[in-house]
Amino acid sequence: MTTKERVKGVLELLDIHYPQNDKCYLDYGKPYELMIATILSAQCTDDRVNIVTASLFKKYPSLEAFAFADVSEMEKDVKSTGFYRNKAKNIIEASRAVLEIHNSEMPSDIDMLTKLAGVGRKTANVIRSNIFRIPSVVVDTHVKRISHKLGFTKNTDPEKIEQDLMKILPKAHWIRYNTQIIAHGRAICKAPTAKCELCFMTSFCKFYAKSN
Repeated sequence: MTTKERVKGVLELLDIHYPQNDKCYLDYGKPYELMIATILSAQCTDDRVNIVTASLFKKYPSLEAFAFADVSEMEKDVKSTGFYRNKAKNIIEASRAVLEIHNSEMPSDIDMLTKLAGVGRKTANVIRSNIFRIPSVVVDTHVKRISHKLGFTKNTDPEKIEQDLMKILPKAHWIRYNTQIIAHGRAICKAPTAKCELCFMTSFCKFYAKSN
């Protein structure tokens, strides 16, 4: 089976089982809130982030409130998400940059986004796809793990995986591939033990073929 045939089969099945699923798993109301939530999501579950941001966005109700927050206070507010010192500093610095450099408007350009503190390509692509609907491939832990199992990439570096996926996935599927794969990773292809017996994609999965 060629990679093109495998990709076509996988995407068709994803659309059947997770139809047009482009839901963002992080709760937010404003563009800067998605930036902050995604910064917090590094090495932390979306569920935990949503618990934290539920009170965080009430305590800091504006971009200005985040931009001029006390870093020690912010550390306490985000401590349960892990790596809280860096996250607190980055949230404040990124918020201030959006406020002062970008006139309170979230930039859509990938290079401008990745210049913001704590914003890597993953965070930038989350913002681009969810806020601006710009086709983007978001590589999180689910996408990294499952794309590797499917044989869509041999790389482990997220940026290289992103480039690999951009080459083989139709652009129209870039945004929903991430959210569909997250849904699949949460329900079936779990880490560390996948429920292969429940998976509908085993005929296209290189990992399954090798282990059976």
